[in-house]
Amino acid sequence: MFGTEMVEESPQDTVRQVAIVGAGMMGAAIAAANVRRGVPVVLADADPHVLNTAVERIARELTESGRGPSPETLEAVCGLVTCTAEDARVGQCDLVLESIVESELAKQQLYARLEPHLGPATLLASNTSTIPIRRLAAKLADGRRFLGLHFFHPVRGRPLVEVVRGPQTGEPAIAAATAYVRSIGKIPIVVDDRPGFLVNRLLFPYLAEAFELLLDGVSVAEVERAATEFGMAMGPLRLMDEIGLDTVVLGGRVLWEAFPERINPSALLIAMYKAGRLGRKSGGGFFAYPAGLALEEPGRRDPAVDDLIAAWARPPQRIPAEDISTRILLSMLLEATRILEEQPCCEPKAIDTAVVLGLGFPATRGGLLRWADSLGIGRIMQMLDRYQHLGPRFAVPQLVRDMTAQGHSFYRDSA
Repeated sequence: MFGTEMVEESPQDTVRQVAIVGAGMMGAAIAAANVRRGVPVVLADADPHVLNTAVERIARELTESGRGPSPETLEAVCGLVTCTAEDARVGQCDLVLESIVESELAKQQLYARLEPHLGPATLLASNTSTIPIRRLAAKLADGRRFLGLHFFHPVRGRPLVEVVRGPQTGEPAIAAATAYVRSIGKIPIVVDDRPGFLVNRLLFPYLAEAFELLLDGVSVAEVERAATEFGMAMGPLRLMDEIGLDTVVLGGRVLWEAFPERINPSALLIAMYKAGRLGRKSGGGFFAYPAGLALEEPGRRDPAVDDLIAAWARPPQRIPAEDISTRILLSMLLEATRILEEQPCCEPKAIDTAVVLGLGFPATRGGLLRWADSLGIGRIMQMLDRYQHLGPRFAVPQLVRDMTAQGHSFYRDSA
């Protein structure tokens, strides 16, 4: 049986070869992370053009900014990456990682096609950012081998990987997956199968508040500056361009369905999605990405997006710069407190690790909850009071009220 065979193998030696199905932006970046550590990769994609350009794109991921890949880098990638259209070849690997479009139906159809080709000890994982693992596993013959392995963009700059435990996932699969993540130089964090898992549960309110600020009359540049001056690795709008606004729409749907009282799809997001402004992948989102722009370079200012924002904007408000950063940060903090309420076993340290390593929150501030503790719960309540007119998304969780009454901090019980 699968579980028995997994136990018999040493988890550190289990994953010797990885198959990645989906050779797009994320798939190629994950492949590069494996190549960097000498792990052989079998790469598959339904689009022949995407597959044919994969080796060069992987080599670019491994090359310093502003330079094309050297012949030596291309040769090294060719030596470790096998491109294929054959499911049987994919199934010969120790780990099959799916990284296709964020569609539950498309993913399930792929698994149904691949599962007959998998070896008895092969792990099957999804790089889904939000779709519940229990739903993706619903039609699998053996759900014990299936789990989430959620990498973050940009893969080369984000050391965290969420290892998502579904209701059927076996502990041997979790052990093998976490050992694999460490073997490619990443840091695994095991999370439960809940809407948005952990990191995206925190991320999406942050992104949603950025849209609200734009509709209130705050400029793209002001939103980005408020975030980066606080210390975020990149602003929320550039981050969405890097992720892809199509992925934001598809991934956000899970959270909109789970928490409709406070997370709603932005009309501006939908308008940008319908206009094909998907970010870097389409050449334009909140910023423009001219041909030849290096992957590490930020996009250029694009006046065309201002017209699109204006079409959906509310009467402009005078919002101080301090309020811009406060609103996007408190949106994330409030979601963190809701997670702590719902999941008593979740520790503040796990949330802070997730935001620093997965979202680029400034490590110098210690993490989201360390930052909140540095301000004090009384100051947090004063800040929240200013935004109660904005509705349910800024409603004060009972945990925050209790902390205020008792004078506690998030880390009061931590060593």
